[in-house]
Amino acid sequence: MHFSLKQLQVFLAVAHHRNVSRAAEQLSMSQSACSSALKDLESQYGLQLFDRVGKRLQANELGDYLRPKAEALLAQAQEFEQALSQQPDAGELRVGATLTIGNYLAVSLINRYMQDNSTGKVKLEVANTEQITEQLLNFDIDVGMIEGEVQHPALSVQRWRSDELVCFCAPGHPLATHPQVTDADLKEAVWILREQGSGTRQTFDRGMHGLLSNLHISLELQHTEAIKRAVEAGLGISCLSRISLEDAFKRGSLVPLQTPQRDFSRDLYLATHTQKYRGVGLNRWLSICEDYANS
Repeated sequence: MHFSLKQLQVFLAVAHHRNVSRAAEQLSMSQSACSSALKDLESQYGLQLFDRVGKRLQANELGDYLRPKAEALLAQAQEFEQALSQQPDAGELRVGATLTIGNYLAVSLINRYMQDNSTGKVKLEVANTEQITEQLLNFDIDVGMIEGEVQHPALSVQRWRSDELVCFCAPGHPLATHPQVTDADLKEAVWILREQGSGTRQTFDRGMHGLLSNLHISLELQHTEAIKRAVEAGLGISCLSRISLEDAFKRGSLVPLQTPQRDFSRDLYLATHTQKYRGVGLNRWLSICEDYANS
């Protein structure tokens, strides 16, 4: 075997950062040592893994093909090292979750994971569906928990559990006393919504088919809690996951609006890269998620 694990680490770091100096910083190496390791790897096999685009290094077709294989090799090497040190469950699991899942469900899942694996670590990245998808494709995270529908040939996406969005307003809003809200009411209202690219917005837009172009959208915010505070302050009405609204409904700080003519049902999903190596930690996480959905 003519390559080293260090060379693979350099290759993956450069592919991730598209920059040798940033890759060197991540690996605590000098820039020259990092550059030499990459050059040696390419010269040993007489190939080129990157194309230079301005000041960036972009993985070429061969680099993209080899990247998931290198990811898998390193993951297996780390598991082997953990087994040698008699700590087979050690290691960091990188989880990406969209806002509703990350803010309202992930902590319980992390707690269960840590109870089973006290030596392991979980790094949680919370972002919208579009961003989580990009991170999965770039191998920045091991698993994505998303609210939006994603179709990509490089991703394996499976249904996790059901969810629904609910329209809501402040207790003092004129619509709060309506037993049922009509489409005419929805068109007259001022809306505060999640941003484009989020799974919540994707479901809302689908549920408002035929009406979307007539809505008065005054604010688009990236954070669920900011939207809830804005609605509580009387700035408009909104539509978010029931999961994120249950406590507010119980307190009476927000009021659900009945819109039976609109379908806001959806599914939540688990996503992994099709070529992602599934080690002990990832398999355990997926099992916990399955148990949680069935409980």
